[in-house]
Amino acid sequence: MGEKSTQKKQFILETAKKVFMEKGFKNVTMKDVVEACEISRGGLYLYFSSTEELFLEVLKMDMEETDDVFSDKIGDDATITDILLLFLKEQKREMLRKKNNLAVATYEYLFANKLPKGKNPVKKRFETAVMMLNKLLDAGVERGEFICEDTLGTARNIMYVLEGIKITASTVGISEEKVDAELVFIIKGLVGEEE
Repeated sequence: MGEKSTQKKQFILETAKKVFMEKGFKNVTMKDVVEACEISRGGLYLYFSSTEELFLEVLKMDMEETDDVFSDKIGDDATITDILLLFLKEQKREMLRKKNNLAVATYEYLFANKLPKGKNPVKKRFETAVMMLNKLLDAGVERGEFICEDTLGTARNIMYVLEGIKITASTVGISEEKVDAELVFIIKGLVGEEE
């Protein structure tokens, strides 16, 4: 794919992302994307054959952008606790983001489509986050920063809590204070409460 084609595809993905954030997944048609991009139907079909294919690419792009933001903020002198706090801060930012949020579209897509094993991008991201947290917790325990007997179980539990808060934020809403209270609870469980 040439430079111009790559730029065009990127433009379509970024524009489609806005459409999916506004309308969810199930209400978006290829016509909506054509109109938002101000391109011909054939111009869109040159790159994507369906809203599902387009959405999966948008989701992949969004996940890569989120991962890059997190990685770019880790300083060379960061402690394990600093890295965990940064991870939780990024999760909080995503939870409280009212706009520029693909959560509703993602859940609509996942509930409507039974994906083959290994093809669910959200599950892959979840499992990757669990493994990253597990390594982080192992390192924190080894360095004496965390108290944790079952790092894998704790990592998985943290991700269940974070995903639950994301769903709550997208469906019924949650205040920043309540998110902070949950995140503090996670940290206190790892570092032990000061007496």
